[in-house]
Amino acid sequence: MNTKDLIPIEQFCKVYEIEFSFINSLNEYGLIELIYVDKDEFIKLEKIKELEKIIRLHNDLGVNFEGIDIITNLMHKIDSLQKRLNTIENQLDVYND
Repeated sequence: MNTKDLIPIEQFCKVYEIEFSFINSLNEYGLIELIYVDKDEFIKLEKIKELEKIIRLHNDLGVNFEGIDIITNLMHKIDSLQKRLNTIENQLDVYND
């Protein structure tokens, strides 16, 4: 597997000053997905922003894993609805012109 779009978890933990056990717990709970290449663990580069939000929710606001799961699911639904709304608005603009 090509690792150019992957960030090593060890490096991520050092930069963000968090314990690997926290990342491992997020993975076990299903909040993030770790990628395994050989014996090394990675996270997809495109998932870093989402992981940063999860870390802030947990560390800054004290939200537990169950709460993080609910919040992230709601955020995904809002994003999906926003995209759908934008599509519908664009379609209406075509009819109004």
